[in-house]
Amino acid sequence: MIDIPLIESKLADVQAYYNEIIAILAADAREIIADTLKLHSVERLFQLIVDTSIDINTHLIHAADGPMPEDYQSTFVVLAERNVFPMEFALRIAPSVGLRNLVVHRYSKVDVARMIDDIKKEIAQYQEYAGYIFSHLHNLH
Repeated sequence: MIDIPLIESKLADVQAYYNEIIAILAADAREIIADTLKLHSVERLFQLIVDTSIDINTHLIHAADGPMPEDYQSTFVVLAERNVFPMEFALRIAPSVGLRNLVVHRYSKVDVARMIDDIKKEIAQYQEYAGYIFSHLHNLH
């Protein structure tokens, strides 16, 4: 069974993190990189947004008694298969999990300027994601 208050709470968290990160991302990438507090804030907020969204995905999949996919990127595809959002959207947002992994684990050498640019490009998808999840919850009533 879907715990709607839990999902709504997690969506509120995603929105709060989004509002914080957008304020920082308004700055030029060079300014963010030069200010380690801003840089680390962007990294952590992006991680929190992606992780909280994955939590939502896994809860929705588990509540539907579906098998868990092998990786977190695939949770977006599974939800698209269940008509929570369009497949085109799932395929567009799923790679952000890889960017999250890059941010968290710092695989090999990271081009920090490119990472910031990629976050700037991908972050708006999470507003769209929240809208789809919110609509899905209210269609359940």
